[in-house]
Amino acid sequence: MQTLQFDFSYPRYAFGKFLGRMYPPLHWSSGLSCLRYKEAPEPVLPNEEWVKIKVTYGGICGSDMNLIYLHDSPSASPFTSFPFTIGHEAVGTVIEAGQHVKHLHPGDRVVVDPILSCAARGISDPCAACRRGDYSLCSRMTDGAIAPGLLIGACRDTGGSWSPYLVAHQSQILQLPENVDDLNGVMVEPFSCALHSVMRNPPANHDTVLVIGAGTIGICVVAAIRALDIPCRIMVLAKYDYQTQLAVHYGADEVIRITRGYQYIDEAARLMDARVLKPVIGPPILQGGADLVFECVGRRSSMNDALRFARSGGKVVLLGLASILDQIDWTSVWLNELDIKGSFAYGLEDFQGKQMRTLAIAIELMKSGKVDLSPMVTHRFPLERYREAFASVVNKGKQACMKVVFEP
Repeated sequence: MQTLQFDFSYPRYAFGKFLGRMYPPLHWSSGLSCLRYKEAPEPVLPNEEWVKIKVTYGGICGSDMNLIYLHDSPSASPFTSFPFTIGHEAVGTVIEAGQHVKHLHPGDRVVVDPILSCAARGISDPCAACRRGDYSLCSRMTDGAIAPGLLIGACRDTGGSWSPYLVAHQSQILQLPENVDDLNGVMVEPFSCALHSVMRNPPANHDTVLVIGAGTIGICVVAAIRALDIPCRIMVLAKYDYQTQLAVHYGADEVIRITRGYQYIDEAARLMDARVLKPVIGPPILQGGADLVFECVGRRSSMNDALRFARSGGKVVLLGLASILDQIDWTSVWLNELDIKGSFAYGLEDFQGKQMRTLAIAIELMKSGKVDLSPMVTHRFPLERYREAFASVVNKGKQACMKVVFEP
């Protein structure tokens, strides 16, 4: 089968880091990069508790592009195993089930929780994080019956959704109801990332919430807040017209367009009834601001905005891509006693009086009609047209591109 794999080698890594800065498409258009479009054997079931899935759609996540661009911190490398097939956003159909799998059968339409925690690794005595339901914080992601990997799409034994087939442990599989279509299915995983951040850091009804970034995760944060019936005020920082339209569609009260210069800071301050103060040098700062900020980009400018726009005693939740950033001004964290909280993936949440996996809650919200994320899938490509797919992601403003998926 044809796959898109990440195959690390020092020469290819050096090539990408050096020449990729001058011409970024080299990361996916050159045979000398770490990205390889290649024939690979179909993944096999590691044991009888696993299932094999034929992929219908495999989403392209911002973290995947971060990987291809070689922006990931080397500190994440122990939690991968090379070469691995990329892709952790997946909807598909079960085609094979191990003998010990009881609740899944060939033909079932499913989505995958890609986190490879203790259960998937066959570890009978789970770690403390897995016992409390924080599977994304598992401390055994290099142990057990399969190769190291944070998740499917970063482990050489499982495959990934950028290929026709992958395998997953039965504990990772959730069935899709008939009234949840495949386009919503491929959005379950990214929506769950946003849902997890909102449910672990819920806005109060009277709060002003600022969402920085109107890409997939930023819009999903807006959609999650509204799907949970939280009537807070939501403001969004967005770059493009189509992002503005989607933000409003999913429930934002105001959208501020990011512009060159500092005009958008003045506009945000006006809407939040904050004061703009001018330092002797450097960008303006604010007195006042949002009660809760969701940072959904992970760049230096967006991080500085997140810290700048939070009120004294406010909270900043970091969902943006992990990377090594310099020139972040942390003064406001100290001066305003800000609460900074990271948010990664998903786990168990309290929902309607019981504990449920985040992905199960996402599916329930889709099933009940609280949210329809299918309009966010704007581009679909067969796997062999991966260069066009990545070009669409990179030129998102010109192509009004929100979510790109592969149809392997």
